[in-house]
Amino acid sequence: MFERVREIICEKLGVESSEVSMTTSFKDDLDADSLSLFELVMAFEEEFNIEIDDEQTENIETVGDIVSYLDNIVEK
Repeated sequence: MFERVREIICEKLGVESSEVSMTTSFKDDLDADSLSLFELVMAFEEEFNIEIDDEQTENIETVGDIVSYLDNIVEK
């Protein structure tokens, strides 16, 4: 799951994969603004065929947060 999430983040934010780890903060480490985060959420929803509600989106601060969330809701 982490590898696919990292690929999407690198593609959408234009960062190197070496910059993305489970503890990477979207805002502090990757300088992602609210529009970038919205686009990432849309990309995750499309990739994993899910819907992430707004309340959950507000709780996603690190790469690990989204990986954990996706691990819990995406059918394996």
